[in-house]
Amino acid sequence: MQEKMPIGSREVARAAIELSMSQDRDEESRFRKLLGQDGILTAAADFGGDYLSGIMRIVERAVVAARREQVISESHLEEGGVAGAAREALNQISAKALGMSVGGKIGIARHGEHVAVAVFFSIGLGHLDEVCIGLGHRAI
Repeated sequence: MQEKMPIGSREVARAAIELSMSQDRDEESRFRKLLGQDGILTAAADFGGDYLSGIMRIVERAVVAARREQVISESHLEEGGVAGAAREALNQISAKALGMSVGGKIGIARHGEHVAVAVFFSIGLGHLDEVCIGLGHRAI
């Protein structure tokens, strides 16, 4: 019988990325249950709209989803951790997304002190989309 590896920042980051890439609510739900069996708390939220005007809404959605799914408590420390990780993820895609329309999903994962936020977006106009992913991590 194989012993399970300890869950750290890498596993939490992978969970957030994979959750953000889920194709529909059913796949998201199945994946969340599977991660829950390993003690990884998760949340997800969809987003679409203008990138620049939507930055704060994306950060808010990440924090609200994490609170709603009890990934974090309503403390400034934990909300700030998710908000900071979300901002970091968005900073990684800003060069491609600035002035464009984005659509996709935000994935949030936590185990112990590790929290990760991943954004997986299509960026562009109509059928000329670019695909982009950003990831942020915080210890709370």
